[in-house]
Amino acid sequence: MTYMGESRKIGPVSFLLRFVLGFTWLTFWSTLCMTLMVLALPFRTLRIRIGNFCGKMIGPFITRIVGAKLINPDSQKLKNSGPAIYVTNHTSALDIFISMAICPYGGCGVGKKEIVRVPFFGWAYWLSGHLVIDRGNREKAVASMNKLSKFVNDKKLSIWIWPEGTRSMDGKLIPFKKGFVHLALATGLPIIPVVFHDAHKRWPAKTMQFYPGEVRVEVLEPIPTDSWSKDTIDDHISEVRKVMSSALS
Repeated sequence: MTYMGESRKIGPVSFLLRFVLGFTWLTFWSTLCMTLMVLALPFRTLRIRIGNFCGKMIGPFITRIVGAKLINPDSQKLKNSGPAIYVTNHTSALDIFISMAICPYGGCGVGKKEIVRVPFFGWAYWLSGHLVIDRGNREKAVASMNKLSKFVNDKKLSIWIWPEGTRSMDGKLIPFKKGFVHLALATGLPIIPVVFHDAHKRWPAKTMQFYPGEVRVEVLEPIPTDSWSKDTIDDHISEVRKVMSSALS
């Protein structure tokens, strides 16, 4: 059986072996990093960097376990970029591990509060100092993002966010939330769109089925935000979405 006519699904025996190996690896590194983060509890910046290191250990390994070959010709762009708000499309659980693999050191993630419920991985995410927001409580979410904005500016860090807020089922962009624009207005940081091609074909959303093949990462040109205004938020959302949609087409 093939997925979208491209790749044969990994069989049950291979899947079981990959799952056990991947879970063991994720649990080991998450536990180790959580221990280090507890020791560094008063130092949020250090915890974020420990989390980034943990991501470099977990992300590439899980990506390969799934059977995805990461093609990232723009890797140097990420390494050379200064503080920014990185926005990526979200079509698969694989996106999380790819993001962990390529996110520059000093990158602070923004995720929904439900992620904390994931054993080991979610606990490590929370301890790492990344932002966890309650999408059901707008006032609390906005307050949390305002605090994050001040923190990343003071420490010269970056933000990594999925503006769609949830996974697309077919690889196409779904409507963007406004959070990333509020962060841009508060920090003045440029937006750097990062597009994942075909991640949804390697690990389809809401399944535990893997289809080996390539996932290409495309880092688009920075979008300045110093002239953005809260009165034209919808225009800024449309601008970023249009650029990413064009890259995906």
